[in-house]
Amino acid sequence: MTTLKPDKGVLLVAEPSIIGDVSFNRSVVLLAEYNESGSVGFILNKPLKYKLKDFIPEITSNLEVYNGGPVEQDNLYFIHKVPELIPESVEISNGIYWGGDFSAIMDLLKEDVLKKEQIRFFLGYSGWSSEQLESELEVHSWVVTPNIYKNKILGKSNNNFWKEKMLEFGGDYVIWSNAPEDPSNN
Repeated sequence: MTTLKPDKGVLLVAEPSIIGDVSFNRSVVLLAEYNESGSVGFILNKPLKYKLKDFIPEITSNLEVYNGGPVEQDNLYFIHKVPELIPESVEISNGIYWGGDFSAIMDLLKEDVLKKEQIRFFLGYSGWSSEQLESELEVHSWVVTPNIYKNKILGKSNNNFWKEKMLEFGGDYVIWSNAPEDPSNN
């Protein structure tokens, strides 16, 4: 399978070979930043058991919070597709943005304006130092693939997203799509 080079806006799909990696086993990561200093991404398919209101008591939002990755898990991050509502957002690519004015988000949440297809919140992020991601790619930890869903990925990515990507890749990946997450359950 031919893979792309890493860049902002692509997806990193965990290879089946990284079984046992607590953070990245069966993960699909949206790469939000990629440059010579390193990389930042957010795991799209690992919802936590928490809602946004569990972290911000002054709002009543039931939006899910996802595990964004193992770095800075005491901080809340977000990506979205509504830059017209959230000033100071930075475009990742394909109409997906991250960051922005959090006070604007608080107002939108209090007014119940934001929907789950428009924004996703994460505890932590996935980060790689300079050339670390390249090293992981050399040992086949990830498949780099385009984000064919563009800004609709927030509604697309779910618990089955990794399995769907395995089926899409075809070949030997199809076998892994039905394997149990914990091989000892086989």
